[in-house]
Amino acid sequence: MLAVLANRIYRHLFLAQVIALVGTGLATVALGLLAYDIAGADAGAVLGTALAIKMVAYIGIAPLVGAYSDRLPRKKLLVAMDMVRAGVALVLPFVDAVWQVYLLIFLLQSASAAFTPTFQATIPEILPDEEDYTNALSLSRLAYDLESLLSPVLAAALLAVISFHWLFAGTSIGFAISALLVVTSTLPHRQAASKVIENVWRKTTRGARIYLKTPRLVGLLAVTLAAAAGSAMVIVNTVVIVKGMGGSEGDVALALAAYGGGSMLAALLLPRMLRFVSDRTVMLAGSAMLAIALFALGILALGWSVLVAGWLILGAAYALCVTPGGRLLRRSSAEPDRPALFAAQFALSHVCWLVAYPVAGQIGASFGMKNAFLALAGLAAVGVIMALWRWPGHDPAQVAHEHPELPADHPHLAEHGTAEHKHAYVIDEIHSHWPGRV
Repeated sequence: MLAVLANRIYRHLFLAQVIALVGTGLATVALGLLAYDIAGADAGAVLGTALAIKMVAYIGIAPLVGAYSDRLPRKKLLVAMDMVRAGVALVLPFVDAVWQVYLLIFLLQSASAAFTPTFQATIPEILPDEEDYTNALSLSRLAYDLESLLSPVLAAALLAVISFHWLFAGTSIGFAISALLVVTSTLPHRQAASKVIENVWRKTTRGARIYLKTPRLVGLLAVTLAAAAGSAMVIVNTVVIVKGMGGSEGDVALALAAYGGGSMLAALLLPRMLRFVSDRTVMLAGSAMLAIALFALGILALGWSVLVAGWLILGAAYALCVTPGGRLLRRSSAEPDRPALFAAQFALSHVCWLVAYPVAGQIGASFGMKNAFLALAGLAAVGVIMALWRWPGHDPAQVAHEHPELPADHPHLAEHGTAEHKHAYVIDEIHSHWPGRV
């Protein structure tokens, strides 16, 4: 897995990701404590609303950036968004009202909505070999997991000597270093974008239209709904559950670390697992694990040991759900459309979190944690059922099809033949729908 770090450009980008994630991890702990400091027992509802605002920013901004990314200088965009995030993090310690939290979260996450899909779409261009890219996806998942595991531990250590407000400074430093590492990277030139002229609406929705016409990606979105149900419970309600047990701020960090530890274990196993088991099988298994674990936590007596074990299982299941997603996106797109498709995944997947975060926060605050667990278990089960229904078990890369609508002298037919032919199939200008589907 680590051999992929021999690629200098990827190594710089991976380090940028890791350092920014450490800062983000500190902010995750600090934001929960800030919400508790401002709103007390209603912290879960405040966090749920704040994270819903984050999702609105993601859903609105990412498609616009994906649509026009071919016209933007990629390196300058990435660096500028890192610096915006660094600046917002510096302001967060000074807020003293809930509306201020909401405003700054919107600004911070709008910058992330521009940065993240652009960053993700760059990696397949740097690592064209599928095995290298699979290893990079697992390393990326591992980076997220290490952030979940180590950042809360680091936060717990820092909280012993400083106020939680100072944790936001670590976030700002992380984003600044990330920007510096991107500056020192030589990013590949993009392929020429499509020459088809589209209006603003069609260009902005291009990635989503490709996504929703590709059966395996509809399945990915359904699996993401299950993943969102599990992660929303952890992110929104950990601080409320632990504080309700009489736990300390350090215990909050340790509970979040348990979730990260489970995810890290799954990420370490995935590269070998995916050599023998299909993406579909792994991701469906993970989503089913999430639904079962959430249901079990809703009916069991919730003590500290049960919470830690449950968070470990939820973390492992979450990694199984989301880590292979990049492989599906790469497989389902031509290179010129890849930024738009990654942006569509970023936006559409966060629709799932837009549903899950308020459910976790509002039901937990109004009806208790057991009901929140059960409601999110139901949401995860919906994701599992939808994925089984819309994602075919037989999903070859090369699909047999015909083009009766094309003239006989069309270049595509000259390359592949005028009769039924087979090649790696993606939705594009020539292939406007999936064979067998309209």
